[in-house]
Amino acid sequence: MTRLNPRQQEAMLYISGPLLVLAGAGSGKTSVITRKMAYLIEKCGYEARHIAAVTFTNKAAREMKERVTALLQGQSAKGLTVSTFHNLGMNIIRREYKTLGFKPGFSIFDDQDSKALLKDLLLHNDEDAEQVDAVAHQISNWKNDMLEPAEALSQAQGPQDILAARAYEAYQASLRAYNAVDFDDLILIPVKLFAEHPDVLERWQNRIRYLLVDEYQDTNLSQYRLVRQLVGHRGMLTVVGDDDQSIYAWRGARPENLNQLQLDFPSLKVVKLEQNYRSTQRILKAANTLIANNPHVYDKSLWSEMAFGDEIKVIHNRNEEAECDRIATDILDRHLRHGIPFRDFAILYRGNHQARLLELKLQSYQVPYKLSGGTSFFSRAEIKDLMAYLRVLVNQDDDNAFLRIVNLPRREIGPSTLLKLGEYANSRHVSMFNAIEEIGLEQTLSGQPLERLRRFSSWLKRLSEQCEREEPIQAIREMIYDIDYEGWIRSNTASDSAADRRIQNVWTLVDSLRNTLERLREDDPDAGVKEAISRLLLIDMMDRQEEEDDSNRVQLMTLHASKGLEFPHVYLMGMEEELLPHRNSIEDGNIEEERRLAYVGITRAQRTLIMTLASQRKQYGEMIDCAPSRFIDELPPEDLVVEGLGESNAKANRARGQATLNSLRSLFD
Repeated sequence: MTRLNPRQQEAMLYISGPLLVLAGAGSGKTSVITRKMAYLIEKCGYEARHIAAVTFTNKAAREMKERVTALLQGQSAKGLTVSTFHNLGMNIIRREYKTLGFKPGFSIFDDQDSKALLKDLLLHNDEDAEQVDAVAHQISNWKNDMLEPAEALSQAQGPQDILAARAYEAYQASLRAYNAVDFDDLILIPVKLFAEHPDVLERWQNRIRYLLVDEYQDTNLSQYRLVRQLVGHRGMLTVVGDDDQSIYAWRGARPENLNQLQLDFPSLKVVKLEQNYRSTQRILKAANTLIANNPHVYDKSLWSEMAFGDEIKVIHNRNEEAECDRIATDILDRHLRHGIPFRDFAILYRGNHQARLLELKLQSYQVPYKLSGGTSFFSRAEIKDLMAYLRVLVNQDDDNAFLRIVNLPRREIGPSTLLKLGEYANSRHVSMFNAIEEIGLEQTLSGQPLERLRRFSSWLKRLSEQCEREEPIQAIREMIYDIDYEGWIRSNTASDSAADRRIQNVWTLVDSLRNTLERLREDDPDAGVKEAISRLLLIDMMDRQEEEDDSNRVQLMTLHASKGLEFPHVYLMGMEEELLPHRNSIEDGNIEEERRLAYVGITRAQRTLIMTLASQRKQYGEMIDCAPSRFIDELPPEDLVVEGLGESNAKANRARGQATLNSLRSLFD
């Protein structure tokens, strides 16, 4: 799509006040956002540094920034902010750290760090991992809803809530002691800062004079308030969203934020993008018919200039094994007979557990696939080790990171030494690292234990100073050599090849840090290694599910992970009651979000759509009967072809299998 259609053009040109762009699936919303940013700079007199666009993934932010830069054709885009909400929040905290009472180089706790801290805080209650996860999730919800620990405790009902609220209070106190924030704080802290310091808010409002927000239906309460604060009375705002694709209520998203816009901005203009550039008209007809069963404040109906397209298949199978077998053989058949690349197929499902058997079937037919949600680069042990070293280099109050590295590789600093150090540090209300140099520690520790701690402390301080004064990347390389980390990896890894991969990961991280620092200095010449490390930590948190792979493989992913993507040929598996819609949603009466999830799955398909379901599934070792999803009954029956019911369909399946075998024979001939 090179030219904007009339509705897109209208959305781009309107700058007289607040604007809601109701953008249906595949309607070209990214083109509208990026062209509007270029239009503001080229035609409306805005400087790039006074424009900010926020979205939810680093991938989306990178794509937008690249497209705007290309549209400006050499005109300076320097200073233009295109980032995630959390990146924007981090920049606000970094610039206002003195007002907030932080020290320079604050740490960002990722999910694993937060749970490790909570586990320590809950240790005396013998909490298991599931309990820690539940408490972490509850604290995250409280932060997204702008609740302080004291408010959470006053509202707590029942022992579990009271336990979580008390843990929340201790958790926040620990974060402050560590000079650290967690992921949710990156939004919460700026909102509180702006509420308590109008002068700081005014400074940021003057800095961001036009704000664009992507995927507005996915904003939670704290993100909504941050947008409202930054926009202020000017109302220079464009938000793009689709209430039919709001599928993240479980993590705090509030689709009602779209409706709230009309109350906040009575002069709000609404532009609907209903022309779809992705799918056939038949697929869009099915999607429109399904989602019409949900209530709407703003009605819209997707349409396409493409052909009406193939009928939608609904394939019944006797059990889950037959379902996975059918999908695998169908993909192989279409690949062999029609030459469709494997990368053009996607298999979408409600829960990750559905992929286990599917993987085995694809492997047995030698169908290459990529399973989304693999191990994050930053979750590997060697990367966590090195990042812990870097965190202590820039923030010596980070006790979590200190404890990870103090005896890695081994320095003969035992648990009893660390226990005494920790007790002394707590009594002095200082970090463990800073406690090492205090004279008073000599009353608790002496001899070799104290000498080893101080040798380690002096070494790290020298490295930290080198990072500030000299070339930081070279100092970090020297640190890796000093601790002989490569030797430690080789002595603690089962095979040479595995050790080689781990060592390569370490140097990849160093290169990534160097590149991040160079990019930061393009916009901020004063940026240092502290900012680069913080940015890497944040990228890890946001990018774990965004790794790209262009190889020729079938894509396997959950419906949630598929949002924003598109594929020529889509399989929606497990179209059964208690799977889609999910049992929990049925019990909670939250069918509308499950319907939106099915809508997202349907609108990922460009050319063909196949839905599969099983009559029986194994659950806890027993076969249970399954009922077809109610969403199948909500699709237009005239556009469906049902297979797998009755003798005629069995014959058709055998004929299809014979055709696949013939294709294989002709391939080898």
